[in-house]
Amino acid sequence: MPSIRILVVEDYAPFLEFICSTLRKESSLQIVGEVSDGLEAVRQAEELKADLILLDIGLPTLTGLEAARLIRKLAPETKILFVSQHTDPEIVQSALDLGAWGYVVKSRATSDLMSAVQAVCEGRQFVSGSLVQYVTDPNPAT
Repeated sequence: MPSIRILVVEDYAPFLEFICSTLRKESSLQIVGEVSDGLEAVRQAEELKADLILLDIGLPTLTGLEAARLIRKLAPETKILFVSQHTDPEIVQSALDLGAWGYVVKSRATSDLMSAVQAVCEGRQFVSGSLVQYVTDPNPAT
């Protein structure tokens, strides 16, 4: 099985390190980039053509939602998985409406991150359990 190429976008260094160390435990996952702002995420998404982008919402220069909108146009084959502290149902739904394949709440990342990555890589949507009730469309936009 070929490795899954992942771009990690997170501006809080300790959480970025947590994500990367968690992903590195799985040999089939390859981190191809780590960036800390939305504009650089768009640039790297276009350049790297990663299979999966783990994307925070609260980012400098462009929010994760703004970055996702641009990434969908520049790298439409790349799947997006939001990893964010935001739990507002409207934000979650906006993220999914942009074509994201999943949404993990940071407070649940220890238990949900690897399950979410696996689900998304297998073509299934993943939303942290506490948010499922707010999701109106279980299928990501294509």
